[in-house]
Amino acid sequence: MNYQIIPVTPFEQNCSLLWCDKTRRGAVVDPGGDLSRILRAVDAKQIVLEKILVTHGHIDHAGGVAELAQKLSLPIEGPHREDQFWIDGMPSQSKMFGFPNVRAFSPDRWLAQGDQVTVGERVFSVLHCPGHTPGHVVFFDQPARLAIVGDVLFQGSIGRTDFPKGDYSTLITSIREQLFPLGDDVTFIPGHGPISTFGAERRYNPFCGD
Repeated sequence: MNYQIIPVTPFEQNCSLLWCDKTRRGAVVDPGGDLSRILRAVDAKQIVLEKILVTHGHIDHAGGVAELAQKLSLPIEGPHREDQFWIDGMPSQSKMFGFPNVRAFSPDRWLAQGDQVTVGERVFSVLHCPGHTPGHVVFFDQPARLAIVGDVLFQGSIGRTDFPKGDYSTLITSIREQLFPLGDDVTFIPGHGPISTFGAERRYNPFCGD
């Protein structure tokens, strides 16, 4: 599995471009905005996009989903249905945070714990990891030892839990019971900031480490 991180929006959100090297087919994870930047990366890598994956319904992660899906006729997979209220509220989020003309959307497939999504011939396991939002999901490519965790976990920090239906103890449980057991060697792409490994966070993260 190959990936490129594309920071988008004033929040510097890590949109991820994933692609299968064998098929050159790919997916965009969390296209929050700046679609021209994302599409330039797709063209530069000569990737055929086949879907959009969404970790959760906050605007910096999902603000460009409706436009990109319509522009390229791409299906949308994710997040978990518990984040529907965030997605339905996308227009009000756009007014609150100054994003222009952001539309709500209806995922073609809501995701749940134990589901799988494909990118070319690669298969990602879906983990439902609430706490930052109630419907947050994580994508895990077991053979590649790679996880895309959105705003669940960061290098040296964790996702905020002061948004509607956020919960600190639920988030810590998601990290310790869902993510850390995947293995210390797993590299993860967070929603903001640099990549890290679960092992490094388990040892040194002051919020959720050992």
